[in-house]
This record gives sequence, structure tokens and C-alpha cells, in this order.
Amino acid sequence: MSDFLTQFGEDLKKNVPGFIAVSVAEIASGMSYYSHSALADFDPELASAYNLEVVKAKMNAIKALNLNGQVIDNIMITLSSQIHIIDVSDNQDYFIYLAVDSTKANLGMTKSILNKYKKEIAAKL
Repeated sequence: MSDFLTQFGEDLKKNVPGFIAVSVAEIASGMSYYSHSALADFDPELASAYNLEVVKAKMNAIKALNLNGQVIDNIMITLSSQIHIIDVSDNQDYFIYLAVDSTKANLGMTKSILNKYKKEIAAKL
């Protein structure tokens, strides 16, 4: 694991209110490059594997609808007590999966931190 991903994980744990779990995965292979969970029973790599299917389905929908030039920025799934964010890298090769407690989350701050890192992910992985 690169120092970049270690720093990324530490930054999220420290600065994202309501942090539950994070994973960084490659879209083509589904391989997880980094994962961490604050909860013992929450497996971010398993969550990434399922959310990879969400990303691929949306990419296929964009293609089927001939939405030329359109790319996924992020996908947000709101559950009753959690928010799951799938943030796709600028080159569409990787995604960050982040789960937060919806009662503690600050979405503006969270998205700002994710935007900072997703610009670097494609260049450093």
C-alpha cells in the first residue's frame, strides 16, 4: 500500500464526521487497494465489490443512452442511518467507497476531502 493511501485513510478517519468505512478499488478488476473500517462487522472490501456493480451498471446506462462525454462524478446512496458515497476518479479507473453515519456527517466537508483525493488517485495508483 502506498504512503499516499495510508495518508488518505488517516485523513478521512480524522476529518470526516461520522466516518464508518472506506475502500479504494479499481473499476476494471475490482481489486481493492486500500480499506479500513471503524466498525468490526462492516467489511468495506465486500461493500466495494457490490458497489462496483453499481458503478458498472451506471457506466453501461450512460453508454446505452448515448450520453457522449458524460462521466460519473459520484453516486450517493442514502440509507436510514448511513450515507454511502461512491466517488469515481477523474479518469474513471478507480473509485472511493465511503460510508458515514448520516446523523454525524457533514456532506460539504466530506465531498471536499474526497474531491481533493480523487484528483490524486489516478495519478498515484
